[in-house]
Amino acid sequence: MKKFRKTLLLLIVALAVGGGLFLYWPLWQRSVPPAANDKPVDVVLVGAGIMSVTLATYLQELQPDWTLRMYERRDGVAEESSDGWNNAGTGHSGFAELNYTPQRPDGSVETKRAVEIAEQFEVARQFWSHQVREGRLGAPGDFINPTPHMSFVWGEDNIDYLRKRRDALVENPLFYGMQFSDDPAQIKAWAPLLMEGRDPKQHVAATYMPLGTDVNFGVITRQLTQGLQRSGNFGLHLGHEVTALRRNADKTWNVTVKDLKSDKETTVKTRFVFIGAGGAALKLLQLSGIPEAENYAGFPVGGQFLAFSAPALAERHRVKAYGMAETGSPPMSVPHLDARKLDGKPVILFGPFALYSTKFLKHGSWFDLYSSVNHDNLGEMVSVGSENLDLVKYLMSQAQLNDDDRQAELLKYFPTAKRSDWTLVTAGQRVQVIKRDPVKGPVLQFGTEIVVDRDRSIAALLGASPGASTSPPIMLELMAKAFPQQVAGDWGEKLKLIVPSYGRKLNDSAALTNHIRRMTSQTLRLPYLEVPVDGAQPDSPPPAAMPSAPTPAQKNQDAELQAM
Repeated sequence: MKKFRKTLLLLIVALAVGGGLFLYWPLWQRSVPPAANDKPVDVVLVGAGIMSVTLATYLQELQPDWTLRMYERRDGVAEESSDGWNNAGTGHSGFAELNYTPQRPDGSVETKRAVEIAEQFEVARQFWSHQVREGRLGAPGDFINPTPHMSFVWGEDNIDYLRKRRDALVENPLFYGMQFSDDPAQIKAWAPLLMEGRDPKQHVAATYMPLGTDVNFGVITRQLTQGLQRSGNFGLHLGHEVTALRRNADKTWNVTVKDLKSDKETTVKTRFVFIGAGGAALKLLQLSGIPEAENYAGFPVGGQFLAFSAPALAERHRVKAYGMAETGSPPMSVPHLDARKLDGKPVILFGPFALYSTKFLKHGSWFDLYSSVNHDNLGEMVSVGSENLDLVKYLMSQAQLNDDDRQAELLKYFPTAKRSDWTLVTAGQRVQVIKRDPVKGPVLQFGTEIVVDRDRSIAALLGASPGASTSPPIMLELMAKAFPQQVAGDWGEKLKLIVPSYGRKLNDSAALTNHIRRMTSQTLRLPYLEVPVDGAQPDSPPPAAMPSAPTPAQKNQDAELQAM
């Protein structure tokens, strides 16, 4: 008995020591090569996805004399979450995503978040329009295409909610033109695959927004990167992984990177670091050792889609039809039958189906989650897990799905679909933010989070939704926090050339909404609706018009832009 107790005591001590080492590791900093450059570069960007490339594009135009260095662990840009096959490709405008418009206890619908998302996407449209005019982006049809956005529901309570949602949203200029119908014939005209083969006794309803878009963020990222490389002040280093971040006494940073082909490490000194590495951003932020990193943890969620590529099907579905999320599921799991243009061809995706993984990146390590846990965030992770049991149960149920289960879910939105029509594809990995809130305590946050240290020498972007669609406004916000003097100074006027509505809200003015949308619709070849300036909302708005192609002179000298 004494031997057993002694063995048990030794085991407990060993586990305690092991747990302490795990939570406080590393106990010391390893040695790294000294910086190879005496004069620091201006900005190092970690990751070559849509966020880093968007920030670099801003900085190159605002401050062309700055030296920029970008490091990416993959052998190409946009190979993680930015890739066309790794995200939904929705130009998130709040048009169809029901999770942005929750119903209040009194039955009314909250629209604030949807309006904010719509505002952000209008900034993105302006940013991309500017890049097209400047020649950094090519033909708009390569990366953005008109794709109406629909919300689709069944059941009397859901239909009543959807009608209230539409009525509340169209009071805002940004949502003018949204239509509601519970007429099966009308819904079939909008999206035949939703209705063919459906039980005629099932009461369904839908909203339809003709101004929706499908966006290929991989194409945007690759084309903007090519534009960046035209400058000798920009350097892209693929196949390089950041392994250490050390702050210097003069508030510069030493960034150590490993060449993954040669295993050789080098160090570059920089005045500013941006961590835009998607799911890997949390671990790199922790690696920096800044106090702000102690407030965060991460919860990984992956996704899978059913992909339909046969032209006979793909060409018959030209909308993004969003449904309602299951109880307890994350916002990224809202089911949608999604028209895409990928690799130059029409494709339909249905999903996503949640995929639990401990990886923080699609091409990451199974130890990513465990290595992000430390003494600063363990308590927060346990607390959030206990308070989100519905989410835990949802992920467990999703992990048990087989192809028959996925087919059954598909039939709710595509009643005539055959099992032989689709293949299962794995999308990108997302990491939801667990944040220590000073009032609420630890919370699971589904949006994006900008983290800037108190010296404004390092910044990181954490989180997932709505992600790539809002990369231009998110990077505007980051620059305002990290470079406040420059933004308040010379950069401010330049930003108004890139984003003409900078500093103003489109939704506050029907006239401004018309002005900006007319300009971006012309440049990006997207449909356009004139919002009544007197605030009237006709029951049947006119169909959206596709603007005529601008002449070369108009591309180079836009009268709408000059009038701002």
